[in-house]
Amino acid sequence: MRLDQFSGIVAFVKVAEAKSFTRAAAELGVAPASLSEAVKGLEERLGVRLLNRTTRSVGLTEAGAQYLDHVRPAAEDIRAAGAALREARDRPAGTLRLSLPWIAAPLLIEPLMRPFMDAYPEVRLSLIFDDSFVDIAAEGFDAGLRIGELLDKDMIGARLGGPLQMVVVGSPDYLARNGTPKRPADLAAHRCIAFALTRAISPWEFIVEGREVAFTPDACLVVNTLPLCITAAEQGLGLAFAVEGLAAPLLASGALVKVLEPFCPAYEPLHLYYPSRRLVPPKLRAFIDFVRANAHKLRI
Repeated sequence: MRLDQFSGIVAFVKVAEAKSFTRAAAELGVAPASLSEAVKGLEERLGVRLLNRTTRSVGLTEAGAQYLDHVRPAAEDIRAAGAALREARDRPAGTLRLSLPWIAAPLLIEPLMRPFMDAYPEVRLSLIFDDSFVDIAAEGFDAGLRIGELLDKDMIGARLGGPLQMVVVGSPDYLARNGTPKRPADLAAHRCIAFALTRAISPWEFIVEGREVAFTPDACLVVNTLPLCITAAEQGLGLAFAVEGLAAPLLASGALVKVLEPFCPAYEPLHLYYPSRRLVPPKLRAFIDFVRANAHKLRI
C-alpha cells in the first residue's frame, strides 16, 4: 500500500459518512476540491468506483459499501487513537522512563518519589540506575539525568539544583586516632575509602594553588556506591571523598567532619537531558517542574 493511500481512505470514510464532500471537507478543515482529489486518487489506485456523485448528492456504489465495511473499523481506531492522544496531550500520564546515576537515588529520587507520585497518580515511574552515559533515544528512555558537563551536545538540558560540592569526610574518632590532613598530599598517610565503577578507582580531584590535582588513593576499602563510602567513613574506617549532599545529615549531627575544605572542588549541577524542545511529554514536563519547585527539599 502506498503511503498516500491512507489519506484517501480517511477522505473516503468521511465523505461516505457525511454523504457530502462539502460537509466532510468542513469537518476535516480542508478544501472540498482536495477531498475530491484524494477520493479520486483512491478509486484510481483500487481500480473501482466507490462513490456515485451528482450535483445534489453523494452515494456509495456496491463496491464502495463493501470497502467501507472493511476500512471503517480501522478508520475508527485511527480516530480514537488521535482523540486519546489529544486528551492525554495536556495531562501527565503514562510511564516516565528515566536513566539515572546512582547518586540521584539519595539526592533526588528518595526525597521526591512519594510526593511526585501522590501529585501525579496517572504517571508510572520506571527508574533505571546506571552511572555510565546512556543513549536515551536508542534505549527507549524519556530522559536521563547526569552531571551537566557530561551532556551530549545535541541534548536539551534542564538544570536541577546547584553545583555539586565535593568534600573529604571522616569520623571524629578516626581523626582523633590518625590526625587531620592539612593538604591533599597528606592523604598518602591516611586510610582512604575509594569509589570505583570498574576496577579503576575514581581519583579524588582537588584545587591546589589554582591547579587541578588528582589523587588516586591506595584504598583500604573500595565500593561502587557513594552512600556506602559515607557509611564506611562514619564507622571510622577511613576518609571518604563524596558529594556533600550525601553526607549532610551526618555532618549536621557531628558523626562526620569535613577536612581539606579549601581544596575541594564543586562540580557542574545535575541536569535532566532529553533530545528535543518540541512537544515535551506532559509527564516529563511535570517531573521537571516538580523537581524545580521542590528544590529546597533536596541536597543538591
